[in-house]
Amino acid sequence: MKALILAAGKSTRLHPLTLTKPKPLIKIAGKTILEHNLEQLKGIITEVIIIVGYKKEMIKKALGNEFLGIKITYVEQKEQLGTGHAVMSGKKHVDDKFIVLNGDDIYSSKDIKSCVKNYPCVLGKEVVDASKWGILISKGKKLVEIKEKPKNLKKGVANTGLFVVDKKIFDIKIEKSSRGEYEFTDMISKYAKEKNVKIRVVKDYWLPIGYPWHILDANEVLLSKLNNKIEGKVGKNVHVNGKLTLGKSSKILFGTYIEGNVVIGKNCKIGPNAYIRGSTSIGDNCHIGANTEIKNGVIGNRSNVPHLIYIGDTVIGDSCNLGAGTIVANLKHDKSNVKTMINGKLVDTGRHKFGAVIADGVKTGINTSIYPGRKLWPNTGTLPGEIVAKDKEK
Repeated sequence: MKALILAAGKSTRLHPLTLTKPKPLIKIAGKTILEHNLEQLKGIITEVIIIVGYKKEMIKKALGNEFLGIKITYVEQKEQLGTGHAVMSGKKHVDDKFIVLNGDDIYSSKDIKSCVKNYPCVLGKEVVDASKWGILISKGKKLVEIKEKPKNLKKGVANTGLFVVDKKIFDIKIEKSSRGEYEFTDMISKYAKEKNVKIRVVKDYWLPIGYPWHILDANEVLLSKLNNKIEGKVGKNVHVNGKLTLGKSSKILFGTYIEGNVVIGKNCKIGPNAYIRGSTSIGDNCHIGANTEIKNGVIGNRSNVPHLIYIGDTVIGDSCNLGAGTIVANLKHDKSNVKTMINGKLVDTGRHKFGAVIADGVKTGINTSIYPGRKLWPNTGTLPGEIVAKDKEK
C-alpha cells in the first residue's frame, strides 16, 4: 500500500517560522512533522508520495529517497491550486487503494490502521466548536458530505484530513471553490455519493499544526508518550523528575533540575544549575546556560540560551542566540488569553499562557524583555535592554 502526503503549502499562518523552512520540517518533540508521520506509517505502507512545492529542496534533503524502509517519491505541485489539485498531482504514482494525509498534521498509527481496515474511510475528531472546522456530515457511520465551518452547529466531528480511498476518486470532477481552489473535500463529498465511505473517530491522537501555539500543544502530547532514553552524560547532583530523552554526546551539568517530560538532542550542554520544566524540547547542538529557566518551550537546533534567562511557553527556531538576561513574558496581568497578530489580524490563541515566537537566526541583546504573543522575524535582533512590545519584522 502507498500513502500520499500533501506538503506543498506555504503555511503563512505559521509565520515567521515558515519563512525559512516548510511547515512539515518544523521540529516537535525532537523530530520533524514528516518524520513523526512516516514513523507512524511504518509497517502500513511500502512507499510514500510526498507532494512538494514551497521550499521543496529542503524536504528532499532532509528525508532523501528512503526513511525507515519506506521508499519516498517526490511530486512537485508547481501551482498552488488547492488540495484537490495536489492529490491529482500524485495520480500516476499510487496503487488502486491508497492513503491521503496532510503533511502538516500529526497522526497515530492506531488511527491510520483503523481507517485502512475500514476502507473507504475518513478519519474524524469530535470537536466542541464546529464553526472552526470542516465537519463530517453523516448518516449513521456513513459519510454524506463535508461542510466547511458550518455556523449552525455547536459541535460535531471534524475532518482530520486523513482518508483511505481508491483511484476512482480521480474520476470525480469539481469546480473551484469560493477560495479559487480545487478542494479535496469537494472530491470526497462527491465520492461519498458513489461509495460507502465510513467514518472512524480518533481513538489515539490527531495533532493539527495550524498556528504557532499548536506546536506547544502537540509537543506536550508527544512528550507524554516517550520513555526515558539516556545516551548522553548526566552529571553529579542533577535531579530528574519526569521522563527524559537525552541525545548522544550531550551533557547535563551539576545542579541542573529537570521537571516533567523533556527531550534534549545531540551535542548539547545544559547548565550548570539550569531549570528545565516540561514540556520542553531542545534541539541538537544547543547550549542552555547557568541559572536559566525554560518552561514548556520548543527550541530548534544550534540555538544558545545562556545564563540568567527565562523562557516560558515559547517557540524558538534554529541558530538563535539570546543575550544574558533575556526574559520572555508569557502571562498578561489580567490573566486573559494572549492574542497575537496572524496575517494582519489579531487572533486569540486560546491560551492564557503564551510567550514568543522567535524565528531562525534571531539574536537578542542582554536584558531584552519580550511581551506575550510577540514574534521576531528571521535574523532580526534587539538592542541591550530593549522591550519588544510589538512584532519585530526588521
